[in-house]
Amino acid sequence: MGEISFFALLIRFLLGGFAVVGSSLVANKLGEKAGGIFAAFPAVYLAALLTIHLDFSGEELISHSILLSKGAIYGMAINILIAIIAGYLLQKQGWKLGLIHAMGYWVIVSMVVVIFSAK
Repeated sequence: MGEISFFALLIRFLLGGFAVVGSSLVANKLGEKAGGIFAAFPAVYLAALLTIHLDFSGEELISHSILLSKGAIYGMAINILIAIIAGYLLQKQGWKLGLIHAMGYWVIVSMVVVIFSAK
């Protein structure tokens, strides 16, 4: 996707971190369902979209924004699938093993999507 500036990476890092902290605070105050909704906030995508203008301009900015958005659709669909799988695995295997297996499934599904979408 090209070079990404340090400042853009820093903003993405901070926004992602604030989203995690925010979802934890919401879960503590309002319960796990509300925390889960906030945990699904697409912080990385929005941070990338907000900072992409630091590295690109004009038609190149539009092109990269469209590519980023298309990729985000795939990523969000994968996250929905993995959330369903994780809900099942965590109940059946406990949180440690269930989380490890859910992350493994995320890697596998993500790799399959990348490989087949590249063709």
